[in-house]
Amino acid sequence: MDTPLTTIAVVGLGTMGTGIAEVLARAGREVIGIDISEAAARQAVASLEASTARSVRRERITEQERRAILTRFRTFSDLQAAADAELVIEVVPETYEIKQQVFRELDAVVSPAAILATGTNALSVTRLAAESQHPERVLGLHFFNPAPVMKLVEVVSSVLTAPPAVESVTRLARELGKEPVAVGDRPGFVADGLLFGYLNQAAAMYEANYASREDIDAAMKLGCGLPMGPLALLDLIGIDTARTVLEAMYSASHDRLHAPAPVLGQLSEAGLTGRKAGRGFYTYDSPGGQDVVPDALTPTDSAGAVAGREVSSVGVAGSGTMASGIAEVFAKAGYAVVLAARSQEKADTAKARIAKSLGRSVSKGRLTEEARDETLARITPAGSLDSFADVDLAVEAVAEDLEVKRQLFQTLDKVCKPGAVLATTTSSLPVVAIARVTSRPEDVVGMHFFNPAPAMKLVEVVRTVLTADDVHATVREVCVKVRKHPVDCGDRAGFIVNALLFPYLNNAIKMVEEHYATLDDIDAAMKLGGGYPMGPFELLDVVGLDVSLAIEKVLHGEFRDPGLAPAPLLEHLVAAGCLGRKTGRGFREYARR
Repeated sequence: MDTPLTTIAVVGLGTMGTGIAEVLARAGREVIGIDISEAAARQAVASLEASTARSVRRERITEQERRAILTRFRTFSDLQAAADAELVIEVVPETYEIKQQVFRELDAVVSPAAILATGTNALSVTRLAAESQHPERVLGLHFFNPAPVMKLVEVVSSVLTAPPAVESVTRLARELGKEPVAVGDRPGFVADGLLFGYLNQAAAMYEANYASREDIDAAMKLGCGLPMGPLALLDLIGIDTARTVLEAMYSASHDRLHAPAPVLGQLSEAGLTGRKAGRGFYTYDSPGGQDVVPDALTPTDSAGAVAGREVSSVGVAGSGTMASGIAEVFAKAGYAVVLAARSQEKADTAKARIAKSLGRSVSKGRLTEEARDETLARITPAGSLDSFADVDLAVEAVAEDLEVKRQLFQTLDKVCKPGAVLATTTSSLPVVAIARVTSRPEDVVGMHFFNPAPAMKLVEVVRTVLTADDVHATVREVCVKVRKHPVDCGDRAGFIVNALLFPYLNNAIKMVEEHYATLDDIDAAMKLGGGYPMGPFELLDVVGLDVSLAIEKVLHGEFRDPGLAPAPLLEHLVAAGCLGRKTGRGFREYARR
């Protein structure tokens, strides 16, 4: 097992197998591609020819190097071709029956020193190893799609795997330019173990008609910086594949968050498995196509839609970072803004913060000095909410405390003129509970901006059962005017983004609690394997562990799902005052500024 892995067989030449073969051939390995389908083998060769031709055109490799790569890739239809391989990677369909048959047949073909790797992302490596006459040489080698691009490789050991086999494939992964992460054998491993729970919750959210597929996907891309929305990603992965992974995860965890949403089963049974079928959550231009085409569910501009109310002046209540950012957004868009705080001094400080922010934009060439001065001139700082008497839209951005917000809305109800829209920026509290303290709950709506407000494009527009149609329309129109992307959602805990984001973060903490993986490995897995801009623990420390715990408690309290209960480690860190970057210590330690 310590011999160099120079001849490698790849069994199964679908999208993933072809990608792995390309990575190996480009890295100088002799690659034996095996598939019972001659058409699949021809397609794999054609794919490598096309990929290397692009590389030549882009001057990344020479024509001579291209010919050498193509020469190193040979295809066969019989497992006997793997006889001389030092490593065999199987990426056949995700069922125990097919994979176990492959392992039994390989035992009779390869040398006893050869390593056998499964590319599964859902099935038990231990159970597959038990089918081999040499279980000590069986491990998991989980590449991510597309294999030539994605850096992460999860190296999965069972209790039977010999350490030298792990060392050999880990060294190979590094030589391929990948980032190997060592994990134990459990369904989903690290990246998919966290990713698929999140995807499942998104599917359930869509199935419940809580939000449209477009709004769910836009919310997670714009609110979290993800490269794809969850429903579009399910279509890419394959809805049937996702269901298989979730079934395996649920059988091991019995966590309801992993129980496949019924819509996944319905779509799978109907053959609507995503891009490969031409239709899944979205409809595509052709089977295997990637361009979404309009269908019956595609939103249209409704003729005769309710018009919003006229808004020319905006009041922003609060003096913190979020209030300042929101005031800056409105002032930049040409609105007259009253920025009210608990004292004139606090309001002046908040305006000074905006001036500093605008100054940075000027220094970076994003804003002219004239535009900066005009923006600042539109902002009037005030030490009392009485200054909101004439505003058309009042937006509160005070502490995330229900009683504090309710008291503020009682004051707004008395101060603001009839017909003014009253908006709360809460990220987790029930909007209707805030609305009910006023004499005009129909004028109250949620308008959840994301931090930092000047940079983040998303606004969740939260409509209660009492919100008037023209109030909802007003906020959507205003969002467009301030160059934000509004998404509609109902008044329930977490709305779209936090309801999907925080269970994922909580599950990452549980992985660490269970000593399954380290903070660094989990963060690396989600950045390299999922395309996340930050790992879960980086993000938790930025958001603040106390804020995260509060949101987790709200979600658990509303949905009563045991899987949403805050991880004890999170509660312990908050109790110890380790709140993240703001205190210098959270899941990691930070240098004090």
